[in-house]
Amino acid sequence: MPIDRLQLDSLRQAYKAAVDEWIDAVREEEALATLDHTVAAWDRWEQAGFKQKEAQDKANAAKEAYVDGLRMMDYAI
Repeated sequence: MPIDRLQLDSLRQAYKAAVDEWIDAVREEEALATLDHTVAAWDRWEQAGFKQKEAQDKANAAKEAYVDGLRMMDYAI
């Protein structure tokens, strides 16, 4: 089934938003790698790592959807 440009634009925007979310999560995780060597600080850092991984997975899925849309538009497959 062909895809129109509006749908493709929407997929691109979703991808860009997901990447921005991922970047924010990476920065949050990095900020928690502090000189505070307590178990509580380590736990917050570890939780931020899980959040970053989820954001990365979301960005990868959005990229795949966008690439699929590009294929549909360019090659009608």
